[in-house]
Amino acid sequence: MGTNILFLSHGGGPLPLLGDSAHAEMVASLKMITQKIATPSAIVVVSAHWETDIPTITHAANPELIYDYAGFPDESYDIEYAAPGEPALAEHLFETLSNNAIEAKLNDKRGFDHGLFVPLKIMYPNANIPCVQLSMLRSLDPAQHIALGSALSHVEYENLLIVGSGFSFHNMRAFFRPDTQESHAQNTSFENWLIDTCSSQDIDESERAARLINWESAPHARYCHPREEHLLPLHVCYGAAQRPCSEYFSMQILGKQASAYLWYAA
Repeated sequence: MGTNILFLSHGGGPLPLLGDSAHAEMVASLKMITQKIATPSAIVVVSAHWETDIPTITHAANPELIYDYAGFPDESYDIEYAAPGEPALAEHLFETLSNNAIEAKLNDKRGFDHGLFVPLKIMYPNANIPCVQLSMLRSLDPAQHIALGSALSHVEYENLLIVGSGFSFHNMRAFFRPDTQESHAQNTSFENWLIDTCSSQDIDESERAARLINWESAPHARYCHPREEHLLPLHVCYGAAQRPCSEYFSMQILGKQASAYLWYAA
């Protein structure tokens, strides 16, 4: 088996794990996706919640959880997800990035943030699949993130799952304002552009990459992403796949249209 690749929209903090009705479609979609792919031997997660100057890889055997959110109910800080790390895979990632001219670092202390443990607790609740987390680049350069994904395509690991954990819509202020006809149109027009960009068979890969690199030119791009850290895990996923997605999934999260993209192992 090869590598399955998934970009997912991970919702608002720990709310998907607290029975929040505004995340019901997201939870159902993630559970459905797990039925579509083989249970992975290991998972590499690129989370929107970890940015570094150079790509950094968790190297601990048993990483702790980072509750990197605030203002949620007390039970949000008691969530457990005791998935093991996989130091050997981390070292292989490091070597693979280095061999593809990407300077990287191993980090023995960094734990798993909620971009990893929230969606994976929904998808793989037994927490028995080894996980490694890979940081994003603080530069937020889309081409660099596609290149990072391209390097990941050279990782040799049987039945790996690469997850880009972000959110296809991430305007925090908009989540707390009533939806209007205008805001709905802005949200959906960007989503339609993103779905077309990631799924269309009529776009060649040079054009697809150019669209993603120049994502700010998409309709209402900066309304949907005032800061792009939640979009760029998708660029990593595309870089690893370099082809149209096999399936996409549309859902409402927190009253906004959002999406997920799956590339089956080639």
